[in-house]
This record gives sequence, structure tokens and C-alpha cells, in this order.
Amino acid sequence: MDSPEGGAALPNREKALTVAELSGLGHRLSDLLECAGLARSSYHYALAHPKAPTRPELRGRVAEIFGRLPNGVGHRQVAMELRAVDGVRIADKTVLKMMREMGLRCGIRRKGGRRRYSSYRGEAGETFGNVLGRDFEADGPWQKMGTDVTEFKCSFGKAYLAPVYDFGSKEIVAWSVSERPDLAQQEEMLAMLMAAKPEGARPILHSDMGWQYQHAAYVGALAENGFVQSMSRKGNCIDNGATEQVFGHVKDEFFRGRDWGDFESFKSDLDAYIVHWNTRRRQVKLKGLTPVEFRDQALRKAS
Repeated sequence: MDSPEGGAALPNREKALTVAELSGLGHRLSDLLECAGLARSSYHYALAHPKAPTRPELRGRVAEIFGRLPNGVGHRQVAMELRAVDGVRIADKTVLKMMREMGLRCGIRRKGGRRRYSSYRGEAGETFGNVLGRDFEADGPWQKMGTDVTEFKCSFGKAYLAPVYDFGSKEIVAWSVSERPDLAQQEEMLAMLMAAKPEGARPILHSDMGWQYQHAAYVGALAENGFVQSMSRKGNCIDNGATEQVFGHVKDEFFRGRDWGDFESFKSDLDAYIVHWNTRRRQVKLKGLTPVEFRDQALRKAS
């Protein structure tokens, strides 16, 4: 019952429960109390006064928010939702404490173990300089964006996601989910992107040097629609770090620990997750707003 070296001592309540359990197995209470460093009065008080749960009236709501994703959501997500939607005054740390008491643990943002898909095939068409220079900050939507392709391995085979991520609003403004990372996937993504672009916007769209981003059809579509094309330097994946970070969240929150038997089911679920990302996933950097809320608010102010 001694605390581990360098660790925090157990609270009296936990010590008392351990002592009571061992006492029930036939060990002398006085010896157990001495080992635990508990006075007899503290022992009986701790057993008679169990600790009340933190904010019990919110537990159902916390469980509902946590359960929105198969791998759960973090305590900051839960706290922002409670404040924004329910009008609850609550600190992030209080929500974290509640979730620990409830046994709700979100195991997202796991480090390592990911293989990055690469579409680099050398100089297959027109290339562009790194306009962004790793400056991913934007104070509004439709200013700076990033795109890339990531791979998923499932029972049915492989699937690929090609999104466009807005660095200002944190919104996935366009995307395509396909069984092949081909030009047709890029054309589907570009059609969605052009349909969403506000009139007059001239955003920078950053990518790596993948063959599809050098293709004449891709380059021409961006130029015709007012996009400024930017590319990472060869062998510098950090140049596209903002988009890579999104892939990390998608893999952790949506994909990790799951499998699909057919492509259509996978695509349907991934499409639904991206809608969740845009419309329900609140972000600290957006001051608790969802990407769509931030985008709409910013565009109203600009008009």
C-alpha cells in the first residue's frame, strides 16, 4: 500500500478501501492501518463518507458527447460542447476529472506507428515554389489551404482520402474518398472545392510534389479558378505539416481499432466523420466554435 517511488500517495478513501478489503481476508486491522499510515478514526471516517461524484447532473450529457465517435472524444471537446450548447459554466479540468471518475478515456493522438503514403514520382509536370514557407497561420477562411492523400488499409483492400483543409477555419472544405489515388479522385475533389469557393477568393493551396499536383489538368483547374499553387520541397514532409496533422486526427479518432468489409461502408462512415469534423467538432484554436461556425461568422463580418 506504499506509494510507488516518486509517485503520489493514495488518498485516504482509496487506502481505507484497500485496508477494508485486506481486513476481510483475515489480516489484523491494526497492522493494516499501521502499514497504510492511517489513523483508526480516519479509516472509519473515509468508509462512512464516500466521495461524491463530480457534477453528477452532467454525467449523461458527458457520456453522450464522448460516445459520438467510436474512439471517444477528448475532455476539451466535451467541455467546449457543454459551454457552447448547454450554457454550462465548467472548466476543462473539471470535465477531465468527471471523465476519469466515469472511466471514459480517449486514447487519441498516439505517437508513431503510422506509415505515410507518398505519391511522389519525380518531376512529372509543372512544379511550384513553397509560397507558404511553413507559415500555416491564417486569420480567416479561404486564405491558406493544404491538400494531400492518405491511405487506409482495411479487410476489403485499400482506400484513399484526398481532402482540402482550410488553415484558417480548420474546415475540410472538399474531399474525395476513393479506392484508387488517381486523377479521377483529384477531379472529384476539385469539383467540390470549386463549388464551395466564395466569389472573389484567391487562396493559396499547398501540397507536396505528388504527380497529381503537377498534372496539367490539376494545375489548369486551380489557375482558372483563382488559386495560387504552392508546393513543399522534395523530402520535406514538415512543409505540409498542417495537413499531415489532420490525417493524424482522422486516423486516431475515426480509423484506429476499426475495420470494414466493403468500400462503400467505409466511405459512408468516413464521409459522416468529416461532416462531424466540420459541424460538431469544436476546436480550442477557434475559441470553442466548430469550423463551419467560424467560417460563417468570418464571412459575415467580411461582407
